[in-house]
Amino acid sequence: METIEDLRGQIDRIDRELAELFLRRLDLAGEIGGLKRQAGLPALDQRREMQIIREASGLTGDEGRKLAVAKLFESILALSRREQRLQAKGSAPGDGFLRYRAALERLREPVEAPKVVYQGEPGAYSEMACLDFFGPDCACTGLKQFEDVFQAVAQGRADYGVVPIENSSTGAIRQVYELLGEYEHFVVGETTVKVEHCLMAPHGATLDTITHVYSHEQGLFQSDRFLKQHPDWVQVALEDTAGSGKYVAGTGDITKAAICSSRAAELYGLDILVQGVNYNGNNTTRFVVVSPKPELRPGADKISAVLSLPHEVGSLNEVLTIFAVHGLNLVKLESRPMPGHSWEYLFFVEFTGSLLAPGMDAAILELSQICSQLRVLGNFKSNL
Repeated sequence: METIEDLRGQIDRIDRELAELFLRRLDLAGEIGGLKRQAGLPALDQRREMQIIREASGLTGDEGRKLAVAKLFESILALSRREQRLQAKGSAPGDGFLRYRAALERLREPVEAPKVVYQGEPGAYSEMACLDFFGPDCACTGLKQFEDVFQAVAQGRADYGVVPIENSSTGAIRQVYELLGEYEHFVVGETTVKVEHCLMAPHGATLDTITHVYSHEQGLFQSDRFLKQHPDWVQVALEDTAGSGKYVAGTGDITKAAICSSRAAELYGLDILVQGVNYNGNNTTRFVVVSPKPELRPGADKISAVLSLPHEVGSLNEVLTIFAVHGLNLVKLESRPMPGHSWEYLFFVEFTGSLLAPGMDAAILELSQICSQLRVLGNFKSNL
């Protein structure tokens, strides 16, 4: 009877044979890549790759193993395409890599006693995010629109901006992603704030006196189960949750109520009628801190980047191959339509690691070779 050691010995021999054959295959793929370049042919031959996968998976009648073989050859073919690209471009960096290296040379130290801006009124969850990240003595100012925050940072009227980027219940904040793609800002930090919406109204109001309820559209949406219990209430969307509290307080009208944070109730002198009206008790909003210059704060372990890809079959798969080859853990992939380019997209990616880690330059250099655009937004400490 064979022992575990005997079987492992056989596996070791097979692994050596596989490695030798795979390296030989890469050599041949590189030679084919050279011939394709001379003939002006594209690197990807999708029909040929599908044929290879079908023939390889057809070597077994076991349906479960067919899938395993197909996945193996998908990886082999992706690595072969990578070999052809490396043979063609070598270590020549793309523009994105040059921009990334130039940004590293402009690193600044965190600003002491900074001026910070956010979107909304005092009492907004964005203000709470500012106080959480920069401390309770932070000098933070609310502005009307998200773009006002980005403009204030761009024009030097603020050292940092704090903006929400995604919510655990409702997903990505579309406008903020678009502004990150438009402005040349850097992400230097992140924080999360638990969202607990409260129904509040002027003193003397009760659930029976209310006829109108005000909040940001997301605040109304996140509280829809509660609001369905009061179908006669008119729902009015305003620009932000705290602003709705400020408005209702200013009217003094017991027929009006707002849905916002308990901090807003405290700031504007409103009575909380119902606490926790949002249906998801684990509702959390993630905020990012944007800066006009890159920073590398202690403990930075997450990298954010935005990229666009050639409008070609397999381009996204090649990006994922680069992450796999370099052992990078991709934790976020968000796509947004590219302004002015129908059916083309910007991809926002986040992955674990440090820009100062050995091998990171090589990974970003490879990404720059295959991306039409690449911009490293920043390296910061995860706070999820």
